[in-house]
Amino acid sequence: MRQRAFWVGLIVVLQIVVGVFWWSPPALALTEEQKLVSEVWRIVNRSYVDDTFNHQNWWRVRQQALKERMTDRQQAYDVIEKMLARLDDPFTRLLRPQQYKTLQVSTSGELTGVGLQIAIDSETKNLEAIAPIAGTPAEFAGIQPKDLILNIDGVPTTQLTLEEAATRMRGPVGSHVVLRVQRHSDRQIKDLDLVRDRIAINPVYADLRTLDDKTDRQVGYIRLTQFSANATSEMTRALEDLEERGADAYVLDLRNNPGGLLQAGIEIARLWLEDRTIVYTVNRQAILGSFEATDSALTDDPLVVLVNQGTASASEILAGALQDNERATLVGARTFGKGLIQSLFDLSDNAGLAVTVARYETPSHKDINKLGITPDFEIEPEALTRDIVATSKDKSYQTAIDWLTRQGLVASTTSLPQAAKN
Repeated sequence: MRQRAFWVGLIVVLQIVVGVFWWSPPALALTEEQKLVSEVWRIVNRSYVDDTFNHQNWWRVRQQALKERMTDRQQAYDVIEKMLARLDDPFTRLLRPQQYKTLQVSTSGELTGVGLQIAIDSETKNLEAIAPIAGTPAEFAGIQPKDLILNIDGVPTTQLTLEEAATRMRGPVGSHVVLRVQRHSDRQIKDLDLVRDRIAINPVYADLRTLDDKTDRQVGYIRLTQFSANATSEMTRALEDLEERGADAYVLDLRNNPGGLLQAGIEIARLWLEDRTIVYTVNRQAILGSFEATDSALTDDPLVVLVNQGTASASEILAGALQDNERATLVGARTFGKGLIQSLFDLSDNAGLAVTVARYETPSHKDINKLGITPDFEIEPEALTRDIVATSKDKSYQTAIDWLTRQGLVASTTSLPQAAKN
């Protein structure tokens, strides 16, 4: 009798459970705004380099985001940016449609603005200059790497996201924008009135110069300012031209080059290297990948690479590959230290999403993120202005020329003039 009562009780319980299951109201359909939030969440969930998501419960972050009030697309963007902020990674960010379009243009054509590459320091949250683009209002105004941008037209940058700050610096040709800048060198604060201009992406400047007055030996000077979509073709053209004109050695200037497209960095490294590892990548599963150089190097002439604190990202990949493979000697100041790789994802509403998907290591497995690359021979950081770059007043450049002269153009990384070892 007790056993029968047990089974009856169990059946009643099962009926209640089944009844609750069948009578549960159907899940509400997601709104278009919620679908966009979920789309972003899924991309980060499967791609982000840190599988702890900055020690966040990423599923709970999604649930909280979907509960936010979203009656239009702008509110959805606000919710997405709030969700991404939980990762504490300024490089993983939403690119609203116009911002995404501008970014695509900046790596393939031209844009209008002041020509300043910027970043948010992940620790201090300050907006700082990575480097001005050569020949732009930012360079003419004297803005240097590591300078802090305190406000833009009176708006404190601590209140702005990276993309909001960039948007405020862009604008029609001829219009003005006032940047309050704190110098990295002496901490002085100045208000700079910049006139926006068209920023042409012409990443390579090349010149053939006589090495010294005693010989007819020639050195090819190449300044690479950005890894844009046409950087590889322009570098190839410059190298082939200088080789045909009889260059005996090269100085590659990567100072104030903030990076750009990873693939451009890889392809340009292949112009200088043969059968060597260029860079290792490490994803969230700690799986090691690599990019290799083949047999496509255009020259094996001696090479000196100039770097400084504005040398970042893809520039550091190139500099690290040339240094670790003993293909070049690095001269200058410690580099910026951005060792993270982002991928761009198209969103369904023409917005974009930049996500940190991996970190990279140099061929000798150095992780340079927030550390930078130390040159073989360090030179005290100096302000680079158009009238100084690659002249006798340019200490790093002159050190490179002195070294090539004393080495007799023999490819060696053993020594520099004593004066450069300070």
